[in-house]
Amino acid sequence: MTEQTPGSDQRTPAQRLVGDLAPKLAELTDDVLFGDVWARPELSPRDRSLITCAALIANGNTEQLRGHLARGVGNGLTETEIVEVITHLAFYAGWPRAMSAAAVAKEVFPVRSDDA
Repeated sequence: MTEQTPGSDQRTPAQRLVGDLAPKLAELTDDVLFGDVWARPELSPRDRSLITCAALIANGNTEQLRGHLARGVGNGLTETEIVEVITHLAFYAGWPRAMSAAAVAKEVFPVRSDDA
């Protein structure tokens, strides 16, 4: 295990989320999902983020959406593009799922002001 300085947490997000309960799940998340699948060169990280956010929205998985929206922005998606995905999916995945995703996006993204 990595030595940690007091007050720091060197664990991965998966380790923090489920590592104490399901260490193998955290390991597979780190090593296979993010260490292999997300690293494959056939799709860019931006495209993988777009696809992942769309799948999470379509399936109503708002718990994981929070982190993937932030990851998507880090991978080059704009807030405008993400909002457009949510709007587009309202017609294919359902209005309630789009509204739930919009509520999550509102929590993740800074509040915009028309007065600014």
